[in-house]
Amino acid sequence: MVGNPSGDISRKSDTWGSRFGFIMAAVGSSVGLGNFWRFPYTAGENGGGAFILIYLLCVVAIGLPVLMGEYALGRKAGMSSVEGIQSLARNAGKSENWGIIGWVGVFASTFIVSFYMVISAWILAFVLQAIGGNFAGITPEQSGQNFGETISNRGNIMGLLLVFLIANAVIVGRGVKGGIEKAATILMPAFFIMLLGVVAFAVTTGDLKQTVSFLLSPDWSAVNFSTFLAALGQACFSLSVGSVLMVTYGSYLSRDTNIPRSSFIVAGADTMVAIIAGFAIFPIVFQAGLDPAGGPGLFFVSLPVAFGSIPGGNIIAMVFFSLALFAAFTSSISLYEVSVSWLEERHGVHRMGASMGMAFILFVVGVAYIYSGDYLDFVDFLTGNILLPLGALFIAIFIGWVLPKLDMLEEIEDQKLHAVWYTALRWFVPVFVGIILFFGIFDGLQDTFGVQMPAFMESLIGSNKSV
Repeated sequence: MVGNPSGDISRKSDTWGSRFGFIMAAVGSSVGLGNFWRFPYTAGENGGGAFILIYLLCVVAIGLPVLMGEYALGRKAGMSSVEGIQSLARNAGKSENWGIIGWVGVFASTFIVSFYMVISAWILAFVLQAIGGNFAGITPEQSGQNFGETISNRGNIMGLLLVFLIANAVIVGRGVKGGIEKAATILMPAFFIMLLGVVAFAVTTGDLKQTVSFLLSPDWSAVNFSTFLAALGQACFSLSVGSVLMVTYGSYLSRDTNIPRSSFIVAGADTMVAIIAGFAIFPIVFQAGLDPAGGPGLFFVSLPVAFGSIPGGNIIAMVFFSLALFAAFTSSISLYEVSVSWLEERHGVHRMGASMGMAFILFVVGVAYIYSGDYLDFVDFLTGNILLPLGALFIAIFIGWVLPKLDMLEEIEDQKLHAVWYTALRWFVPVFVGIILFFGIFDGLQDTFGVQMPAFMESLIGSNKSV
């Protein structure tokens, strides 16, 4: 079978092997580079504790309801995101054009996984450097030069990218039970053990007092609409909502899985890891006298300096970058699954063939990123600050305004919780996300592309921070 032109698509027959396996896979999809690479520098650039408070608000008020919504949509439809949303719209007597929600998510997840792979190749390079003891006594200047030389060694990065892609393709190609779930049940427990070890080292040898002050004392002077957009984008990026990834995962859920409980566990674990990651990184950064608002370079430039300045730093660096690599891998396989699931379902492509085909496409795109760092920054902004919040907005509108009110009740099960959840998706989420998106996009145009804003708009979003 090479295609499915008739459009006759049935529910998925594959399911998660156990609730523990699903939780590990779902937590693995959420806990990733958003926690280790994106969260620390985003918090550093946006007021530390103030950003974290706004981020927590976004997780509880936006991320959690949308996460529950994606799981519910997936299990209700039992199909991949695009086909599932079209099916639900058709059954509700609405236009199948609502499938655009799935396409926004597919594009977002594909864009994210494309640059995820390249950053993961960088991390793999840093794991090898830590094993080789390259960070001992390294200065900030040397570290910056090392990072530049590492990512400029295009042949090496392409080789590491290929290794990472093949590993993803093999795992996803083996299916839900035999591939994704099995990998998650092995990697995630190891991940949490390693994380606790790094945190214990960081808080006992680093500057814990300054870290607590930075993470828990809000700097409201650094807050504007761009902070809210960054927090909203980070919440969506970290929880993997808006990319319809969780719709795809939800399609493999059995009827005995409690969606609200599972959503709380996933959102809670992801948020906990993001905060704990701060306590794994910032004590070492402050101890070394480095800038916590160091941007993306905080991860690849500042941390090697910090690790190189402490006893046993190379071992801790090896564990830390391996930890980040584990997190990146469990997230990338879930993002990878969105496209593979659709190809297998809609076009009848053999699962391993679809997985290897996506690996080839992502390798070609990854090479473009390797040759153009600016392109990577643009796609990061596009996905994290626009496509994911937009996807979350569409999901909320679809459930709150398109589907019949009680359509999701059997998925949520608890009638009182369903009423609160439905009200949040119908009224609060669209308004909040819409306002943040509107002003945040203008702020991004101003700061990223130097577009001059009218005076009244500048008074709301702040002046151009890039000047």
